[in-house]
Amino acid sequence: MAIKFLEVIKPFCVILPEIQKPERKIQFKEKVLWTAITLFIFLVCCQIPLFGIMSSDSADPFYWMRVILASNRGTLMELGISPIVTSGLIMQLLAGAKIIEVGDTPKDRALFNGAQKLFGMIITIGQSIVYVMTGMYGDPSEMGAGICLLITIQLFVAGLIVLLLDELLQKGYGLGSGISLFIATNICETIVWKAFSPTTVNTGRGMEFEGAIIALFHLLATRTDKVRALREAFYRQNLPNLMNLIATIFVFAVVIYFQVAKQLKEQQMVMRGHRETSMVHELNRYIPTAAAFGGLCIGALSVLADFLGAIGSGTGILLAVTIIYQYFEIFVKEQSEVGSMGALLF
Repeated sequence: MAIKFLEVIKPFCVILPEIQKPERKIQFKEKVLWTAITLFIFLVCCQIPLFGIMSSDSADPFYWMRVILASNRGTLMELGISPIVTSGLIMQLLAGAKIIEVGDTPKDRALFNGAQKLFGMIITIGQSIVYVMTGMYGDPSEMGAGICLLITIQLFVAGLIVLLLDELLQKGYGLGSGISLFIATNICETIVWKAFSPTTVNTGRGMEFEGAIIALFHLLATRTDKVRALREAFYRQNLPNLMNLIATIFVFAVVIYFQVAKQLKEQQMVMRGHRETSMVHELNRYIPTAAAFGGLCIGALSVLADFLGAIGSGTGILLAVTIIYQYFEIFVKEQSEVGSMGALLF
C-alpha cells in the first residue's frame, strides 16, 4: 500500500528556502544574464578552497566521477551535483514503484519537488559528515571538533547554493537546467585548463607547464634539440600532452558530426508508401536495432576516447557535446520566437 509521504513532509517543505516562480515572461536577454550569473557563482565556488582542511593530497576515490558530477576536489564544489542527482533518482524510483503517492495536481507536484529538495539537503549533510569523518581532509582527531564542524558547514552551504541555482534555472529565470549547465561547464573548464594552464610542475626533468599548449612553446623555447622538444610535447607522461588534446578535438568532432547527422535525419525522415497509422508498426521493426547499434557506437566512442587519453574522459565529452547542442537548440527556438538576432540580444 502506497504511503502518503508527501503529506508527512508537508510541514518541513514550508520552511525550506525556495525560488519563487516569475510573475511575468522572462525575456531572453534576462535569461542569458541569469544563466551567466549562475555560471559565474558556480565557477567561483569551484576555485574557493575549503577553509580548515589539513590535506587533500591523498588518493581521490571519486576521481573518475568528478567530471560527470561537476565536482572539484578540496573546494566548495567538493560535492558537485551529486546530492541533486541522488535525491532526484531516489524520489523518481519511489514514485515510479508507487511506494509514495504523487498525484497530477500542481499541489502534489510542488510537494514532490519540495520533498526532493529536502532529501537533497539531507544527502548533502550526510555526505559532508562522511567526507570529513573518513579523513578526506585529514585525521579528524587531529583537526578537532571545531574544524570538522566548520568544513561540514561549508560543504552543506555550498550544496544548498547548488540546489538553489538549479532551481533558479528550472523555474524559468535562465536557460536549461543547472545540472546540465554545471556538467558542461566543468568538462569544458577541465579541457581549457589542461590545454592552457600556466601552473608549473616539477617533473624531475625540471619545471614544466601543466597546460599542453603552453608547454609546447616553453619546450621549443628552452630546449636546444627542437625535434626532441616537439616529441616531448606530444608524448610527455603524467601531464597533459598534445596527443591528449588532439584526441579530445577528434572525439568532439565525431560526436558533433553524429549529433548533427541525427538531427538532419529526424527533420527529413519520410517513409513513402506508408500512412501515419502504419508508420508506428513499420518503425518498431527498425528502432530497437537502431537503438542497440547507436548505443554500441556511443560506448565504443567513449572507450576509444579514454584509450586515446582524451581530456575530460569519453563520457564527459559525450555529455558536454549533447548539452551544448541542447543549448544551441534553445537559442534557435528563442530566436525564431523573437524573429531577429538583434531583437534577441538587445
